[in-house]
Amino acid sequence: MSKPTLAVLLFVASIMLPVRHASAATPAAAPAPTTPQVVLHTSQGDITLELYADKAPKSVANFLQYTREGFYSGTVLHRAIPGYLVQGGLYTRDLQPKRTHAAIASEADNGVSNLRGTIAVARGADPNSGTAQFFFNLVDNRRLDFVGSQSGLTWGYAVFGKVVKGMDVVDKIAALPTRGLGPFAGDVPNPLVVIDSANVVGEQPAMPPAPPSTSKPADVTPVAPPVKKKGKTKAQPASA
Repeated sequence: MSKPTLAVLLFVASIMLPVRHASAATPAAAPAPTTPQVVLHTSQGDITLELYADKAPKSVANFLQYTREGFYSGTVLHRAIPGYLVQGGLYTRDLQPKRTHAAIASEADNGVSNLRGTIAVARGADPNSGTAQFFFNLVDNRRLDFVGSQSGLTWGYAVFGKVVKGMDVVDKIAALPTRGLGPFAGDVPNPLVVIDSANVVGEQPAMPPAPPSTSKPADVTPVAPPVKKKGKTKAQPASA
C-alpha cells in the first residue's frame, strides 16, 4: 500500500471514530406507554386502573380527560351493590351531579367482557349517553356485554380497563352498609366513599377541578342492578 493511500485511510478513521463513540454514548429514547394507568385515591384506599387504549380509545380518552381536569376529585362512589357493581364519578359529597362534557359513542361492541375487576362506562337508556360515570364489576357480569344493536339492553356496557391493584378496596366498598340518601332510594355506601383525587401514573397531579368548557346536563340514569323475572336475571337501565 502506498504512503499516500495509507495517509488517507488514517485521516478518514480519525474522523469516524469520534462519531461512533458519540453515537454509542447516546441513550435510547424510552418507549411511550401504550397502556395508561390511573390511580383513584379514595377515602377507603387507592385503586389502580390499567386502561385499554387499544380496545376502547374513545372511552379511555374521555376518562383521561376528566382525570387530567381534576373532575373526579371530590366526587363519590355513590352506588354499591354486593355481587354486582360499585359505581361513581358524577356526584359530589352532597350528591349533586356535576356538569359534564358531551356524551361519547359507546364502544361496548369492542369484544371485551364485563368480567370481575373490569371498569366500564355507565350510561342511561341510550347506549351513546355515557359521560363521566363508571362502574366496577364485582363479578363476571356477562349479561352486561354487547349482544346486538337492537336496543339499549342488547347494546351492553363498554369495558375500557381493569383494576390492577386495589380490588380489595373495591370489595371493601361493596361490603359497606348502604342507605337511601339524596336522590337515591338505596345503595349509597355509609359512610360516603369519596374520591379525594385521581391522577394519571407518570403525570403531575391534576389541578383543582374546574367546570368543563363544553358541557351538557349531567347523566342521571346510570346502569341498574339486574331485575329478576320468572326465574331469569336481566339487566335494565333505571332512572336515578
